[in-house]
Amino acid sequence: MIPIKGPLEVEKMRRAGECAAHILNALVDMVVPGVTTGEIDREAARLMREANVRSAFLGYGKPGFPGNICISLNEEVVHGIGGKRVIAYGDVVKMDVGIIKDGYIGDNALSVPVGMIPPETERLLVTTEKILLGSFEYARAGRRLGDLCSYIEEQTKAAGYSVVREFVGHGVGRKLHEDPQVPNFGKRGSGPKLQAGMTLAIEPMINMGRSEVRMLDDRWTVVTKDGLPSAHFEHTILITKEAPEVLTWPRKSILS
Repeated sequence: MIPIKGPLEVEKMRRAGECAAHILNALVDMVVPGVTTGEIDREAARLMREANVRSAFLGYGKPGFPGNICISLNEEVVHGIGGKRVIAYGDVVKMDVGIIKDGYIGDNALSVPVGMIPPETERLLVTTEKILLGSFEYARAGRRLGDLCSYIEEQTKAAGYSVVREFVGHGVGRKLHEDPQVPNFGKRGSGPKLQAGMTLAIEPMINMGRSEVRMLDDRWTVVTKDGLPSAHFEHTILITKEAPEVLTWPRKSILS
């Protein structure tokens, strides 16, 4: 059953989303050559303490996720772990921040270019974020979830890219992963009908090359099998009778 949030729950989701977006935006300024992914993760932990919130990721799953945020570089798709790796000029750094505030979760992600990156990689990032924002047109009460999921896949294929199929978006609220699953592929007219009060984390994970991925020995980090770059953007949204309310604004955008 897909949870429907009442007015008090929606307000708590707004506050959690706002906090998650604030932390993610603050971390963007740290993404420069010479900084390690572990330093960014530790700064994320400091910002969470300062905001009196907890990481939604730390200790999650089996084995328990060891980072405060997910930080993935280049061919790493999602679930990268902060550590000794040094960020270099030309990298693409994907950061996924999830926090728990007053029992509710805010979840958002973006991909950050480090200095000048190859034009084909920049196109991948721009296209992925445009697809995420474009999908909101289908995130309205009365539409089928498959309409939204199909749009993401259609636009990805039209751009010459592929969507990751093993990992998907999701409902979010009191739990990090609630019903429904929100895959980046689907069939128009299928799936549950969206209703006002649903809160969804929509997160296109789009590969420059083939869709296949594999997991590294750390049992968390997911990389593209062909070694080509991947992009990841995510927003938490509230379904309404009109356009969805994006709960993780404001944020920095590579489109701005």
